[in-house]
Amino acid sequence: MATADSKTYEYAVRDRGGKIVKGRVEAPNQAAVANRLKEMGLAAVSISEVTNSGLQREITFGGLGEKVKLKDLAVMSRQMATMISAGLSLLRTLSILAEQTESKPLAKVLGQVRGDIEIGGALSSSFAKHKETFPPLMINIIRAGEVGGFLEKALESVAENYEAEVKLRGKIKSAMSYPVVVFCIAILAIAVMLIFIVPIFKNMFESLGGTLPLPTLILVWLSGIMKWLGPLIVIASVVFASWWRKHKNDDGVRSRIDPWKLRVPVFGNLFRKIAIARFSRNFGTMMGSGVPLLQALDIVGQVSGNWVIETAIKDVQESVRRGESLAGPLAKHDVFPAMVTQMMAVGEDSGSLETMLEKISEFYDQEVEATTEQLTSLIEPIMILFIGVIVGGMIVALYLPIFNIFNLIQ
Repeated sequence: MATADSKTYEYAVRDRGGKIVKGRVEAPNQAAVANRLKEMGLAAVSISEVTNSGLQREITFGGLGEKVKLKDLAVMSRQMATMISAGLSLLRTLSILAEQTESKPLAKVLGQVRGDIEIGGALSSSFAKHKETFPPLMINIIRAGEVGGFLEKALESVAENYEAEVKLRGKIKSAMSYPVVVFCIAILAIAVMLIFIVPIFKNMFESLGGTLPLPTLILVWLSGIMKWLGPLIVIASVVFASWWRKHKNDDGVRSRIDPWKLRVPVFGNLFRKIAIARFSRNFGTMMGSGVPLLQALDIVGQVSGNWVIETAIKDVQESVRRGESLAGPLAKHDVFPAMVTQMMAVGEDSGSLETMLEKISEFYDQEVEATTEQLTSLIEPIMILFIGVIVGGMIVALYLPIFNIFNLIQ
């Protein structure tokens, strides 16, 4: 296990077949690396410290491009399960995955994981060292698979879970992309008109004299303040985005934002269905993979993505510790419909909780898809009307004084 004084060493050993195998490991010094390799029955050909000089160090920008996407983890889990079932060793599997993955951060982490496996580490323990890359859900399912001797099945469960999550996110993005793009175009059009077009008309009106209509006066006033308000809005947006990135996962922020998201008009119902679909799918996956119940509940709460769901799951944990039911505490929280709690109660009584959770997740995945399609068909005409009213109103306000031009000339 790495410590504050650990350094990274690159080594080369000769395996039983006479082939040279290279890898990396963290250790206090070269002697410690040599001792570890000797304990494994391997003779070191070379051991060298990996140094990151100014020329060798990779340039990164504020974490951009460093994050491993969920889609990459889904593909990796599916390929790993396939290769292990085909009889490939774990070391060979990790080498292939590191070479063929399109994600450079993931390839780097997989190389480090392979180094840990070479010196006798467990896959789940090595993954746990990289919590910024591998979520707790994935780590604990793989740990359960290692203990129970069904690593291949555990990896397949992870792949199926993440594939469903990627599909769900894709549906949400497809529903949100159109209104976001249209809204941005509308804001851009308004800004261009206020900054560049309105001043031209203003100068023309001033040269003609006369009193401007109220809508035109408001437009001219807005154009005047845009010179300092525009940059201020941009700076405020950048500051807020930076603050949000750092504090969006704070309990104080989530306890206020997440309940509001479930109550917001139109989209609140969609957010609720997404939260239930994610909860039931993650919980069902962990139950089916043999993760202990209390541990599964703790992890499901962490990855639920909604503070309201997480709070409800804490109540469930207390109920389970007292030997009571799972579904009972959930019925006290409005976020869970009666159908969900009743199906879970039936699953508990019949011993088929995993199956019921799977059916709930499938139902709400379909509900999310139907809701996003409805929202898309509803939002399109609303956004068109929004742009028409805003831009059309500005054009009318600009041309109202022109109707009086001939009077002003006379």
